[in-house]
Amino acid sequence: MTLDERRKLLPLATRAALASVGVAVFLFALKSFAAWHTGSVAMLGSLADTGLDLLASLVTLYGVRLAATPADHDHRFGHGKAEALAALFQVALITASAVGIGWRAVLAMGNSEPTRDADFGIGVSIVAIAATGVLLWYQRRVIRTTGSVAILADNVHYQADVLLNAAVIAALVLDQYLGQHGADPLFGIAIALWLAFGAFKASSNAIDQLMDKEWPETQRAAFLDVAAREVGLKGIHDFRTRRSGAQDFAQFHMEVDAGLTVARAHDLVEAVEHNLKRAFPKVEVLIHLDPEGHVDTDNPLVEADVTPHWFGKRL
Repeated sequence: MTLDERRKLLPLATRAALASVGVAVFLFALKSFAAWHTGSVAMLGSLADTGLDLLASLVTLYGVRLAATPADHDHRFGHGKAEALAALFQVALITASAVGIGWRAVLAMGNSEPTRDADFGIGVSIVAIAATGVLLWYQRRVIRTTGSVAILADNVHYQADVLLNAAVIAALVLDQYLGQHGADPLFGIAIALWLAFGAFKASSNAIDQLMDKEWPETQRAAFLDVAAREVGLKGIHDFRTRRSGAQDFAQFHMEVDAGLTVARAHDLVEAVEHNLKRAFPKVEVLIHLDPEGHVDTDNPLVEADVTPHWFGKRL
């Protein structure tokens, strides 16, 4: 897919992000009234999660729009890490909400008063599941067309919301119809724990991007296998990778016969770049050319004894 084709698809991804924001606003308003009307801790937990969904959807919208912003003079590698910074801000809000919901649920454990108007709360949860289902269907269509990583992450997040709304229905049924008055705060605690777990995963992914964590080994090996297809390549070393938002970066030193002319060596580098771009269109590749057998004496990876040197095998 060419750069022009990717830019034409960006409005579609933006529309999907705007749809996500619209659904989150609707559900937040609906659940705010439902939480007040029913007094359900589980519904309150679902409301908190919907509020975070709204924030996450806004961040997704920001990320999708930011993806269309080219690198500039002050940000030569683009603006992808803004998503990781926004994610850490989300983590702080998610953690605070989880603590608040958990504390409210613990206090409600000693209260034998049942929730009110379970029918209304169940109806709200069913509407939420239906609205979320429509959004998931639309997002999947957009993902198939655009391959947007940001919309894919939002889609996974809303899949979990369907389970949360189902948990609210179960809590209300057990509490008001089956007389299990302790069920509602227990489900509230469960939702708080789920929010805390989601915060942990989000922080882990954000920190990995900010710390330039290497790609998974399977992805690294596949990348090197494509690079090895070009005849004339004698070896690869100092292979480094990182991810910034939806953009991947890879760089390595490529060894060729020391007797080649500059023009022929340059042609080999361009051939390798072409193969990699065709197989990994979302990766920006930087290749440094070395004569075969050359060893860098000022390489920090050598001092740490982690310098990869490869030809014809997986790292």
